[in-house]
Amino acid sequence: MAFTTIDDPSAYFKVQLYTGTGSSNAITFNDTDTDMAPDLVWVKKRDASGDHYMNDSVRGVTKKLEINSASAEETDTNSLTAFGSDGFTVGSTGAFNSSSNTFVAWCWKESATAGFDIVTYTGTGSAKTESHSLSAVPHFFIVRARSDSGDANVGHQAFTYTSNDYMVLSGTAALDQQSYVFNGTAPTSSVFSVGTGNDVNGSSRTYVAYLWTEKQGFSKFGSYEGNGNADGPFIFLGFRPAWFMVKNMDDTASWRIWDNKREDYAPGNPNESSLNANEADAEYDHTSVSIDFLSNGVKIRTTGDNESNESFTYYAFAESPFINSNGVPNNAQ
Repeated sequence: MAFTTIDDPSAYFKVQLYTGTGSSNAITFNDTDTDMAPDLVWVKKRDASGDHYMNDSVRGVTKKLEINSASAEETDTNSLTAFGSDGFTVGSTGAFNSSSNTFVAWCWKESATAGFDIVTYTGTGSAKTESHSLSAVPHFFIVRARSDSGDANVGHQAFTYTSNDYMVLSGTAALDQQSYVFNGTAPTSSVFSVGTGNDVNGSSRTYVAYLWTEKQGFSKFGSYEGNGNADGPFIFLGFRPAWFMVKNMDDTASWRIWDNKREDYAPGNPNESSLNANEADAEYDHTSVSIDFLSNGVKIRTTGDNESNESFTYYAFAESPFINSNGVPNNAQ
C-alpha cells in the first residue's frame, strides 16, 4: 500500500512568516527542511489591513494580481522582485513589505510530482479548452483575468460541472451556476474548459490559471456537511495540514484560511488565527474560528464554518503525511 507519494511536503509547499522592513528584503525560508524555489507566492499582511497578492514565475516577477478584488494585473517593481533558490525577495511596496508590519507568504513549487501547474493563455470570446501539464484531472483550480479586471473563478471536484457550478474567490457568494464560466464541462487529465465570459475568456484578454490535483499524503480537496455543533466534524486528510481553507457552498461566507505558523496565542491546538481570502482585513484571532490541526486531518471546533445541513468545500496542503512511504507514522497531535 502506498501511504504517500511525497515524504517531504516542504519541498513543494511552505508557509513563511516575516516582518516588513520598508526596503528590499530577501526572505529565506526559515524551516530546516528541503530548500524550495517557489513558483507561486501568495502574500498577505497580518497585523493590519492589506490586500492579498499572488505573484508567480510564469507571469514573471513584479507582476502582481490582487486576489480579494477584481483589479487587473499590475506591474510593480517594488512588489515581489525575485524568486530565490530557497525563498523570495520583496521590495518596498506596503502590501508586501511595509516597515514593522507582519506578513505571511504561502508558497508553492510548480511540479507534476506535487500536482501543481500554472497556465497562461489568451481569450477568444468563444468557448474552448486549454491544455495543462498535470497528466491528471485537476481537483481544484483558479482562473483569473490579467489584462482586464475580473473575479478569480474557482473549480472544485465537489462541483457539478454539467450544472455549470463555480464559485468566486474574491467574494462571499454561495455556489453559483453560469455556463459562461467553465462551459458546463469538467476538466480532464489534459485540458480544462472555459466559456464565453470575460472573467475567463474575453476576446484578446490574457489570463492565468492555477491548477492542482490531489496527491496522497500532500494535498486534498473535498467537502463536508456541517452539524451546527461546537463539536464539529472531523475531516480526514491523510496528513497533518500546513494550510487549510474552507468555503460554504450553500450560503454567503468568507473563504477562511488557517496555517501551521500563525498561531499567535500559543503553538498547537486550537488554531484560532484565520485570514479571509476575499477580504483585506487583518488576521483574526478568536475562538469563533477555532479548529484543530491533527496528525491525520482537522477537527472543526466551532459552529462557524459548520452550519447545520450546509455543505462546505475545503482545500488542504500538508506539513507531514500521516504515514510516510516506509509505513512510519508521523508524530501524533
